[in-house]
Amino acid sequence: QVHLVESGGGLVQPGGSLRLSCAASVRIFSSYVMGWYRQAPGKEREAVAFITSRGSTNYADSVKGRFTISREYAKNTAFLQMDSLKPEDTAVYYCNIKYGNADSWGQGTQVTVSS
Repeated sequence: QVHLVESGGGLVQPGGSLRLSCAASVRIFSSYVMGWYRQAPGKEREAVAFITSRGSTNYADSVKGRFTISREYAKNTAFLQMDSLKPEDTAVYYCNIKYGNADSWGQGTQVTVSS
């Protein structure tokens, strides 16, 4: 089972930027989908962005044009660049990876957008 560790969350003003990182404990050589999810207080967890092992990406409509998901294969790390942040982006952000029958989650990192 791969372990995921997120980092990069924090407090930022509206319109600001943050870059989240998700480090995997091992390199996955099979096909996988790596994604970012978020959960705001009192709301269900929602998908934010995905990237496949082939580099294809997909985004939730609410973040298209503002967030960018990427990965650095050599470092087993995925990133979520978040620009033009809004108060409604405030949530705990979780990293996830699915490969084969495995489905692993990170512990989450808090992102707060507030003036």
